Amino acid sequence: MNEQAQPVGGPLFNPLSPDFIRDPYPHYERLRTLDPIHVTPFGQFVTSRHVEVSLVMRDKRFGKDFVERTTRRYGPEIMNEPVFRSMSHWMLQADPPDHTRLRGLVVKAFTARRVEDMRPRIQEIVDQTIDAVIDRGHMDLIEDFAFRLPVTIICDMLGIPEEHREVFYKSSRDGGRLLDPVPLSPEEIRQSNARNLMAQMYFQQLFELRRRSPGDDLITQLVQAEEDGHKLTNEELTANIILLFGAGHETTVNLIGNGLLALHRNPDQLALLKARPELMVGAIEEFLRYDSSVQMTGRVTLEEIDDLGGVKIPKGETVLCLLGSANRDPAVYPDRPDRLDVTRANVKPLSFGGGIHFCLGAQLARIEAEIAIATLLRRLPDLRIDDVANPEWRPTFVLRGLKRLPASW
Repeated sequence: MNEQAQPVGGPLFNPLSPDFIRDPYPHYERLRTLDPIHVTPFGQFVTSRHVEVSLVMRDKRFGKDFVERTTRRYGPEIMNEPVFRSMSHWMLQADPPDHTRLRGLVVKAFTARRVEDMRPRIQEIVDQTIDAVIDRGHMDLIEDFAFRLPVTIICDMLGIPEEHREVFYKSSRDGGRLLDPVPLSPEEIRQSNARNLMAQMYFQQLFELRRRSPGDDLITQLVQAEEDGHKLTNEELTANIILLFGAGHETTVNLIGNGLLALHRNPDQLALLKARPELMVGAIEEFLRYDSSVQMTGRVTLEEIDDLGGVKIPKGETVLCLLGSANRDPAVYPDRPDRLDVTRANVKPLSFGGGIHFCLGAQLARIEAEIAIATLLRRLPDLRIDDVANPEWRPTFVLRGLKRLPASW
């Protein structure tokens, strides 16, 4: 890294520092300006501008190569750890042809038509959630509100029986560290293994249940696909259900929480949205852009890249794409990209990724957030967030979200 790019005040990219987690955006601005293709101490290439981020996600010269990348980082024994073995089967970490096969089996559950049909159910859950707390006059917007909706919907989709759900509502949200670009400690690996094995045990039992009594749900579909000519191994089935469960609620919880915080930090925008509810669909795109639930995604160079932003990258190197930074790149959003503007035109956030790994549940997440936030503003118009200045962020970087967000009315 060149000398003048080392700013006063420490490294340019230190994503787990409390300062970075509290507000990564000034750090991104420095990266875009001083060192747009930054190399970390771990030898990863970090892209922060919109042009390179969108190219890397869509260009076939970049892939996932999960096993090779992880082995390089942790050593050859790492794939014996259950959590990494499980992740190696995630479609999120797979390259074609495995990726094509895995995604093809799941994509039917997320068609635009099927997702649109879920609106009444989403509305019902949001209303029940508000009914449960409305007389109390206070709640934690994360645990009591944002969390219940996507967990219920993903349980519905997977066919998790009602009587098993309480444990999912109470389950911890500590999985985010797995995705961070800073290696896990042995203790974090041990805890992740334990969580992964618990999930595997539960879902294996659920597969048996669905083999015996099929339902109209995604697990039944996948179990039948598994038996139909070995399209899915049992390990693949389990790993991808764990992925869908995590991806199906983590990011939506954060989208709702981050969106509500952004609105309450910008009272003019909050007032505008209350006065003009028809702006909500566009506002969701702006929340996604302004403070993305997913801040980063990664790829590996499958061949040598001659020129990425003026830099040559050898084959087999990790390239990290800062989605949160690309979403505020003034080259694409020239009109004050650091400002929340629910009327902003032509917002095309990269928050759901791009290329073959574009988020399967993007439309579902949008509709969940739209209904949740619109209903909250309508039914609790005088709701106030207790502390908008210093909320408690979760100590993870890739998945950006709040630990809690107390509010009262």
